[in-house]
Order: sequence, then C-alpha cells, then structure tokens
Amino acid sequence: MPELPEMETYRTLLVPRVCGPEITATQVNREKTINLASEEFSRILAGNRLTAIERRGKHLLFLLQNGQLLLLHLMLGGFLYWGTSTDKLDRTAQVTLSFGEHILYFHGLRLGYLHLLDKDEAARKLSALGPEPLAPAFTPAQFARLLTGKRGVLKTALVDQHWLAGIGNCYADEICFHAGILPTRKIPELTDAESTRLYHSMQTVLQEAIKYGGYMETPLYRGDLLTGGFDKRCQVYDREGEPCPQCGHAIAKSELSSRKVFACTNCQT
Repeated sequence: MPELPEMETYRTLLVPRVCGPEITATQVNREKTINLASEEFSRILAGNRLTAIERRGKHLLFLLQNGQLLLLHLMLGGFLYWGTSTDKLDRTAQVTLSFGEHILYFHGLRLGYLHLLDKDEAARKLSALGPEPLAPAFTPAQFARLLTGKRGVLKTALVDQHWLAGIGNCYADEICFHAGILPTRKIPELTDAESTRLYHSMQTVLQEAIKYGGYMETPLYRGDLLTGGFDKRCQVYDREGEPCPQCGHAIAKSELSSRKVFACTNCQT
C-alpha cells in the first residue's frame, strides 16, 4: 500500500505536470470509485483546472479552480500513471483525467477512491487522522505525549492512522530497525531514550524514503528515475532470510494481527 513517502513522491512529480492545464476530458470505468454519477463528475471537471496538490497522511488532495477538490486514497494496490493514449499501461484504469494529449490514469482503485468534495467535506473526512510525523510542529515532546498512556504493541500504533498519519507496514518496520527496537515491543515498556530514538528514526527514514522516491516500483511516467528508488534501500521490510545489514543475522518474518513484521531479532531489542 502506498504510504507517506510514495504519496509525497506523487505530489512532487505531478504538480508541474497537472497544475495549470485545463482538464479536457474524464473517463470513469468504475462508478464505485467516485462519489457522484459519472456524468455529473465529468461535467464539473470539464474545463476545470488543478491549482495545487496537497498531501494528508496517505491521501492526496487535488485542489480545483472552482474551489472543490479531488480526494484520493489509493488503498491496497492503487497507483498512478501519467502518459498519453499510446503510452498507457496494458491494464484498465478506474478513472482517467485528460489534459490535452496527456492523461493521468488512476489504476487499481478497487478498494480506493477518488471523491469530488468541497473543502469542508474533505476536512470532515480527514478530521480523524492523527498528526503528520514530518510536520514542523510535530516535536519529540509531542511524540512522547502520544506514547504516554498508549497501550498495545508498537507496530500496531505506528500504522494506526488515527494515532499518526501516513505510516504503514513498510515504514513502521524500517523505523523500528533504524531505532534498534523490535516492532513487537509493548509501548508502556519503552524508555524515554527509546522514545527519542524512535522519533529521530521516524524523521530520518521518512525523509530518506521521500528523497529516493518511496518503495513502489511502478514508475509514474516513462523515464521516471525517482519513483521506487527506496525499495533497494529497505533494510528489513520484505527481506526475510536475508542477512541483516548491521550484524549479518537473518532477517526474521512474523505476523502481528494479520500484518507481516520484518525485524532483526539480534540487533533490535
């Protein structure tokens, strides 16, 4: 599932491509992906323009010239592609937005959605999300306050979007490895020093993942050399049986509430 770095990579790469040009056509191949009748959806978007793209957690907000916005959540299996009708991928897109000859394809949205909302509706829909881990206002002290009184297992908390927005399975494991803490640790057992390490590891891992384009391998467009560059830099995620890059001990895979967990049981405590 795309996480914060993947969505931030999409945002960065799409802004200079889709913000400004007129939306010349739309196509909806799966009505459940949108929240309006396809005719109404297309009517509102035709001739409209995107003025900006923002990110909130794992969501992208495509701001429209008319004051509305498109709220995107890719969920599991969703991804974007930017190309032309002759440059498209060999699979059906649930929705497409055309900007002249170039087209933004929304693929894999069987579980995800692209909803046309006004700003108040979007704010209500996103209101339950936790703080942004890379926001300037999100300090070590605020993270410590979040941990205070929190029960349960560390990884379960890190992937809880109501507690902290944007982190999923991959980056929860990578953050815990960087901090030298097992994802299966009980939160009340964490020391102040471990809490501080976790905070700084969160900043380091997420910033590095953004720098290298996240871990999703499908490029956004032909010639895209950024998207997916972090995949080969993952230290533990999806590395079961491979040697730990720090100690050489085999990376272990386990399950926690039906989620895969990857860790070095020798380096992480």
